[in-house]
Amino acid sequence: MQHFRESIITLITETSSNLPSDVRNAISGAIRREDPDSQAGLAMSAISLNIDMAVDNVSPICQDTGMPTFFVHTPAGADQLFMKKEIRSAVAEVSKTGKLRPNAVDAITGKNSGNNLGDHFPVIHFEPWEENSIEVRLILKGGGCENKNVQYSLPADIPGLGKASRDLDGVRKCLLHAVFQAQGQGCSPGFIGVGIGGDRTSGFELAKKQLFRRVDDRNPDSELDALEQEILEKTNMMDIGPMGFGGKTTLLGCKIGKSHRVPASFYVSVAYNCWAYRRLGVVLDPADGSIFSWQFRDSDEIRRMASGEGIPVTGREVVLQAPVTEEQIRSLKVGDMVLVNGPIHTGRDAFHHYMMHHDLPEGIDTEGGILFHCGPVVMKNDDGSYRVTAAGPTTSIREEPYQADVIRKLGLRAVIGKGGMGPKTLQGLKDHGAVYLNAIGGAAQYYARCIEKVTGVDFLEEMGVPEAMWHLEVRSFPAIVTMDSHGNSLHSKVEEASFRQMGKFA
Repeated sequence: MQHFRESIITLITETSSNLPSDVRNAISGAIRREDPDSQAGLAMSAISLNIDMAVDNVSPICQDTGMPTFFVHTPAGADQLFMKKEIRSAVAEVSKTGKLRPNAVDAITGKNSGNNLGDHFPVIHFEPWEENSIEVRLILKGGGCENKNVQYSLPADIPGLGKASRDLDGVRKCLLHAVFQAQGQGCSPGFIGVGIGGDRTSGFELAKKQLFRRVDDRNPDSELDALEQEILEKTNMMDIGPMGFGGKTTLLGCKIGKSHRVPASFYVSVAYNCWAYRRLGVVLDPADGSIFSWQFRDSDEIRRMASGEGIPVTGREVVLQAPVTEEQIRSLKVGDMVLVNGPIHTGRDAFHHYMMHHDLPEGIDTEGGILFHCGPVVMKNDDGSYRVTAAGPTTSIREEPYQADVIRKLGLRAVIGKGGMGPKTLQGLKDHGAVYLNAIGGAAQYYARCIEKVTGVDFLEEMGVPEAMWHLEVRSFPAIVTMDSHGNSLHSKVEEASFRQMGKFA
């Protein structure tokens, strides 16, 4: 199969940069439902523009390309060992060209392999079938939405909804809560795949497989079909909205499957996927491995998504020129739109942990600075300099145990991320005169264009590309103040309101 590896490279590239037809249609509908001048409308406008930019640049829609997961159907006699070797080789190659971000880190040490290869990484599932062709399906599911996966063991008491029994009504309560708990941290509007039954392992696999159903299909099981439609209707009444800003669209798809279980267990497993719903499939010629046809691509696909200019500059934005003064920060309030200019620094999980035990290297000045929760895709130029090709925000809540202390220690005035943070950080913002700026999750191309240059990097060898401290120069980087220095949080407000609304469906 001389073309098999080439076909896998094409599949990975297209999955990373080009959303499937059914997802495009669902996002287009969400754009129409939101007020274009609202925060939700601006978020959807930025998302639509980002989708177009990713196709034009042949670059990742979202910088977090997750753990590549392949589902492969093969006919009798197919050489699965050869295919596994070629898939791993293809993954390593596209990691070098920036189509995948290097995400594979040692489970204990956190050392990045640099090529997306490691123990059980990428994930490859083989299943036989009776067709005389090879089907390869790929899903790229980022860590932000993967972390919002949830599993329930019934019977259980579900917060806000009460007792959930071992029946479809109990499942219904689990699914309502699963969407609620994702909030903006899962980059809503999103999609859920659901597995009812099985054990803890097979239940999650079944849930993830449901994400390979088309958004516009209908469940052949009438009871499950009715539940899918009910969950879509009611979760979109919770007013969580795009990015957790409030709005009319929170969920774009709900797909439910079931499997037999043992009498002692009743699991409901939920795989949450963000709006950057990257999954495609190909059918290959078993003789030479060339692509015979594509899956999830329609002839009438919406080719261009953008209906606006993203987050337009109106002149009412507050310009933050880094380094920023405390006086400027104290004047901001929740809901303000800002444009960031000047130097900013990236910092994620490994960086925050490091800062709790060490000081920064000499020469790094962060006083009055801005920290960006981001693991960018970065390419090295021929002259040894670097360029960022994808750079959206990562989910900030992971840094909640550290953030207030890091703000104090580094003298930060702003943190950029997505999904908001908790009470410890909110108090830290108030105490030290800082704000939290919410960028649009997944909009990696949209924000990469705001980065004028990479001025340096620290901890690259120790932490790897996603976790390193990149020093960037940005221009007109748009974000919304969602947590201010006066103790106000949009995220808390939306969560409290959506919790009350969810309770009405008990």
